[in-house]
Amino acid sequence: MTDRSVSRGRSNRRRTRWAAACAGLALSLTGALQGQATAAVPDVPTPPRPPGRILDVPVAVAEGLLDPEASPAGANDWSCRPTRKHPRPVVLLHGSAANAVANWSMLSPWLKQQGYCVFAPNYGGTPGSPFQATGPIAKSAREVAGYVDRVLKATGARQVDLVGHSQGGGPTPRWYLRFEGGTNPAHPKRNKVRSLIALAPSNHGGSVSGIGTLTTKLGLNPTMSALVGQAWSDQMPGSEMNQKLDRDGDTQPGVRYTVIATRFDEFATPYTNNFLTPGPGATVRNILIQDICPQDISEHLSLAYDTNAAQLVRNALDPAHAQPVRCGLSLPVLGG
Repeated sequence: MTDRSVSRGRSNRRRTRWAAACAGLALSLTGALQGQATAAVPDVPTPPRPPGRILDVPVAVAEGLLDPEASPAGANDWSCRPTRKHPRPVVLLHGSAANAVANWSMLSPWLKQQGYCVFAPNYGGTPGSPFQATGPIAKSAREVAGYVDRVLKATGARQVDLVGHSQGGGPTPRWYLRFEGGTNPAHPKRNKVRSLIALAPSNHGGSVSGIGTLTTKLGLNPTMSALVGQAWSDQMPGSEMNQKLDRDGDTQPGVRYTVIATRFDEFATPYTNNFLTPGPGATVRNILIQDICPQDISEHLSLAYDTNAAQLVRNALDPAHAQPVRCGLSLPVLGG
């Protein structure tokens, strides 16, 4: 057996032990959280999973490490055709150093059950790596542009809705909308994107609870980017990328923007950097999830596995049929 094979075997065994440990922790917490479900509300669609079922969070993360090329359940059915009720496919864009299956194993199957055509690419990283969306934002946006064109061609739809987390809800789709053909400012009805719905987006950079501020002041961002990818430097407040992206305003005409932020964000900090200011021809709804569900203590990572946030996503996708949010407890890292 070669040294490389031995190393790969040891790495796989470490990943397996890590996944088992996460599953054990989640199992112990699941029992403690049972019974947190709110009382049933007539005629209101149920959240994507019963509150308290948190095992799927570490399982999804483990799958994203062990099988990063997998699609989340419900996603990437290229034979799917949009319906009159849901005429636009939904494209899910993961966050930095994540991948589609790790980020979207809750929301993707739930949206599919609602009748949407759902697509979830990996982008911005080396194929086969579990750590995607680490490259330059501009390059990631070009990859998203090509993927959206493929979705439109396959489905026959005129527009898509984008739902993104972290980088995938902030600078990458906004760069695509502004610089890579996602919108047509002169003729907004020809936009390829109708809505951008963002969970904890790093719209105006994130200081990572002050770590990024320190690396910026010390001139260490190039070193950090050499270690973890150019997306680190690009997403620092005041970066060259952010300055170019924000120079002519936050929004594009004809796009509906929804931002869902959490007070407990530890990456896209301060959390107010998530929010957008509407420009001509665009609408923006900035939501702090604790204003909707005060008991929600999700932070940056768990917002993608937060059933309260998922209901807000559903309402933003179909505002004409928006429903009251059935608030439940959602925990840091684990969601709920």
